[in-house]
Amino acid sequence: MTLVVTDLAIARGGVPVLEGLSFRLEPGQALILRGPNGIGKTTLLRTLAGLQPPLAGGIDGAEDQIAYASHSDGLKPTLTVVENLSFWASVFGTHDIQPALDAFALTDLSDRYAGNLSAGQKRRLGLARMLVTDRPIWMLDEPTVSLDNTAVQMFADAVRAHLGQGGSALIATHIDLGLDAEVLDVGANKPKPSPIDGFDGGFL
Repeated sequence: MTLVVTDLAIARGGVPVLEGLSFRLEPGQALILRGPNGIGKTTLLRTLAGLQPPLAGGIDGAEDQIAYASHSDGLKPTLTVVENLSFWASVFGTHDIQPALDAFALTDLSDRYAGNLSAGQKRRLGLARMLVTDRPIWMLDEPTVSLDNTAVQMFADAVRAHLGQGGSALIATHIDLGLDAEVLDVGANKPKPSPIDGFDGGFL
């Protein structure tokens, strides 16, 4: 499944943050999303995932194909690790959670409540959800927050396996994951300031 973004414009809180953005995300491809803090990377991922509408432009190939991991781990603290993954597997119509447990070294934590996990363990469980969605396009927003070096490698390996199976990934991150990936820098897509005439300027 190819994701095609054409001349996209997006806003945060009604204020335009990016415009004129076009790119393709092909099966087997990873794109690393870069740009300064506050430029609109999170807003872009949320828009592509269908959580908010764009101001303009087209998004083709995203319908029911995207799994999105935000800053929040999306866990139920009163459910165990297995129960959390089983819940998400049922939401997406899949059943086998063992590969996800194995990929993020969660088997020994299977019966532990998510609320009792460390920050890094919660992040690993949150990322493991991606493996039970069975969706080809992954969107990840700063996925390595709270992860140690070993867990970062687990995540990078999971992405490589996903790409090898024909999936794709768009990842907002400032660290080097060691992936064979292109960089999509959205800094050049910051909207240009609107011209202000003399009348309007008197009220600013």
